[in-house]
Amino acid sequence: MKKILILGAGLVSKPGVVFLLENKFSVTVASRTVEKAQGIVQGFENGTALQFDVEDSDMLERLIKEHDITVSLLPWIHHVTVAKCCLKNNKDMATASYVSADMKKLDSDVKSSGLTFLNEIGVDPGTDHMSAMKIIDRVHSDGGKIKHFYSICGGLPAPDDNDNPFGYKFSWSPKGVVLASKNPARFLENGKEINIEGKDLFLNKRIENVEGLGDFEVFPNRDSIPYKEIYGLKDAETVMRGTYRYVGWCDTLKKMVDLGLVDDAVNPDLKGNSYRKMMADIAGVSESDDVVAKIAEKAGLPIDHFVINNLDWLGLFAEDKVPDADNRLDILSERLLERLKYQEGEKDMIILKHTFVVENKDKSKQTITSTLIDYGIPHGDSSMARTVSLPLAIGIKLMAEGEINRKGILIPITKDIYEPVLAGLEKQNINFVEKTV
Repeated sequence: MKKILILGAGLVSKPGVVFLLENKFSVTVASRTVEKAQGIVQGFENGTALQFDVEDSDMLERLIKEHDITVSLLPWIHHVTVAKCCLKNNKDMATASYVSADMKKLDSDVKSSGLTFLNEIGVDPGTDHMSAMKIIDRVHSDGGKIKHFYSICGGLPAPDDNDNPFGYKFSWSPKGVVLASKNPARFLENGKEINIEGKDLFLNKRIENVEGLGDFEVFPNRDSIPYKEIYGLKDAETVMRGTYRYVGWCDTLKKMVDLGLVDDAVNPDLKGNSYRKMMADIAGVSESDDVVAKIAEKAGLPIDHFVINNLDWLGLFAEDKVPDADNRLDILSERLLERLKYQEGEKDMIILKHTFVVENKDKSKQTITSTLIDYGIPHGDSSMARTVSLPLAIGIKLMAEGEINRKGILIPITKDIYEPVLAGLEKQNINFVEKTV
């Protein structure tokens, strides 16, 4: 029985761990909070829960030595530490995270050691790569050219449970989502390279209709241009990856950025203040003034604008005290988590849609779309958890069974990986619908 080590027991881990346990692997889940690990392996004789701190390098090395494959579900900053320990002890590894520059530097050593380090095999990145490459390879094998490629993904509340003015809910710390509002973006469209500064990210939204669900905002997701080479899109005039949000998100987040609410600069004077006092300070007025009107003026909006109403709904003008934090980003993140969270029984939703404009061998044109719409299970696993951890778990199973045997730092863009993983996802009712016009 192959022995799998899972480092981390966060909210996306359970479906994948259960899949591996049900497939009769010996699975150890090691987590800083052992109760989370115990809750995942409960009822399985082949599951073990351990308390673990990634800073304990001796324990990390011992655990890696004792297992065949190590899976890092830790924050991405720890992946290279885990990878180096796996390399030292001649063990395979997998993550759902993007390959960092430091991880990429290990490629030649991993190859020469005959090891497989499989990365980017979650949903985004992961299933997006695999479902795109399935169509890209097919078009190219038929002699066609892909002229334009768009890949958009979003994790959102299901429409029935989309009941707040932000159109969003968090099931973990929102800090990363908020920080993404300051990321610059770069993509290729109609042969022109587009560069967007982080402060202008949400000024570059567009509206897209998703069949059966209605209109969504789309904004570009970081740097899309490397995917022209990664995906082999040598003929493409457009390569753009983006993010879905319900309509209104971009305008609200843009004004939050403009007002300085996502600043992480240390400001000890914030402690003990009310939210209203924090906003008054931003507006340069006193608490006794009409703070809402002054913030609207500073934001360049009428006082009845929906963005101002959203800030009010979030409680940013309330008299209650801010959390014990020394910067606005952490204060905002706490408030968002408090107000925008899933209630028991509510469902999330993943939308992942690729659009390919194809020039066929005979010079005719067609548009192909490939769309995944997946919902969480009420009182069960979220769609985010399923779509992140199940591709990872299927990839681990294939590694353990010798079905994936290429060596080095891998991402799932080759047929030997994407075909069996996508087939495995279909068995889990995670399916793409393909249409051609």
